[in-house]
Amino acid sequence: MVRIKYLIVMSVFAMLSMACKTNVATQNNSSTQDVNAIIQNRYQKLLEYPIDSVGFPRSMSLKTGVIKKVPSKDWTSGFFVGNLWQIYQLNGDSRFKERAAVWNAFMEKEKFNGATHDMGFKVFCSFGKGLEVKDNAKYKAIVVKSAETLITRFNKNVGSIRSWDFNKDIWEFPVIIDNMLNLELLFEASKISGDAKYKNIAVQHANTTLKNHFRKDASCYHVVVYDTISGAAKTKVTHQGFKDDSSWARGQSWAVYGFTMCYRYTKDPAYLKQAEATANYFMNDKNMPEDGIPYWDFNDTSIPNAPRDASAAAVMASALVELYEYTKNEAYLNYSNKVINTLSSEKYLLNDAVNGPFILDHSTGNWPKKDEMDEPIIYADYYFLEAIIRKKAL
Repeated sequence: MVRIKYLIVMSVFAMLSMACKTNVATQNNSSTQDVNAIIQNRYQKLLEYPIDSVGFPRSMSLKTGVIKKVPSKDWTSGFFVGNLWQIYQLNGDSRFKERAAVWNAFMEKEKFNGATHDMGFKVFCSFGKGLEVKDNAKYKAIVVKSAETLITRFNKNVGSIRSWDFNKDIWEFPVIIDNMLNLELLFEASKISGDAKYKNIAVQHANTTLKNHFRKDASCYHVVVYDTISGAAKTKVTHQGFKDDSSWARGQSWAVYGFTMCYRYTKDPAYLKQAEATANYFMNDKNMPEDGIPYWDFNDTSIPNAPRDASAAAVMASALVELYEYTKNEAYLNYSNKVINTLSSEKYLLNDAVNGPFILDHSTGNWPKKDEMDEPIIYADYYFLEAIIRKKAL
């Protein structure tokens, strides 16, 4: 069985290479076989990372070799566990499944953490991926309890789940576009429990975001601040983008991914329409590079010298595989193929000399704070792996 799964993933990379006009071998003087070997070596780096209940890997400075480690309460903690589960799905090596289960145990306490809206990123990217591998009653109970905790942040007047708790003197009730991805936890909790309240809150949040987060060109704002009494949108700003009215690349990816996912659970055509509109905006922006890896913000005035963001490309690549399933629009699949092919090249794959539990380079975390700039970041790897798995499922 392991051999069969290995051959399947090898064939996926071969297929992706043929799908694009140029392949990895031509671009990098490296055969597809060499690239696959690099990827497999990167996978092993995740197993080599020492088990540490308070040291989830988040990012890495290639200049210093220092790995940024975070506790389970950090919004990125679930991605490393999810990567272990996903690699098991790709290669069938039981060591990844066993290690994922160990790390999952360190995540469980987050089901009680109501001080964050990122319950989906933390719990569903870890326990949810575990459920894709094997039915597990304990994992299901953790998902439902996490959903119960998350909905304590829901405000009926606003019709949304509160994102951040900081900046309360400035932001009365902030909601960020990233929050769309935490809704998957709620939808799944309703499926598991049979209680529709989680799904109903997810739908209300999605509808409020649909109403207030998007511009006429289908791009989205990062942060919308609401009045908790009237429920009205007060201000529309950014926290991680270039400026308030710019198009932060990863934010656009979150939007497409989030509304495509919401369509999966609801079949509401308005969600699908918005996902398509923002995807088209993203792919066709005048500042989109030919290789499909966007600049971190489409409106950075230093383009073409601005940093790229592999994570934004990976999120979009995964989202577009699913969007293609619903629309059969070949443009979405072609872009996803191009991104996976580009990220599978030596330009973006970390080489064997890098001793960290990461796969991809060149992601941009928080440009305004100059934090995690042009580095390996764990969530880029997560959505890259997910895109490959989704592509294989086609």
